[in-house]
Amino acid sequence: MSTDAAQSGETPQIEVTETAAEQALDLLDSEGLDPGVAGLRLFVQQGGCAGLSYGMRFDDEPESDDTVFTHHDLRVFVDPASMNYIEGSVVDYETGLQGAGFHVDNPNVVSECGCGESFRT
Repeated sequence: MSTDAAQSGETPQIEVTETAAEQALDLLDSEGLDPGVAGLRLFVQQGGCAGLSYGMRFDDEPESDDTVFTHHDLRVFVDPASMNYIEGSVVDYETGLQGAGFHVDNPNVVSECGCGESFRT
């Protein structure tokens, strides 16, 4: 069974800014997904020049061992292995000259590659 950290009274271990939540909810809606059940999956995978990289996708529902966070009506699903690397992170949405997109501010990172696409803890 998934753990809903934000609703269980625990201090959430993953934060999502209001701007990021609004952007993700708009995308969920455009995909025809129900934000009451579906959510944004945040995960870590092997790859990139620094060893690890972030991944995000929409899932119809959480897996049984996911931790589920709810911020600004957005549900975020994190698997146990990824939580080891991204606990305490903040997901934001940034715009700028290089384009717009989601960004993870991870306090566990000890180094990143030059392009910021991969990291090491």
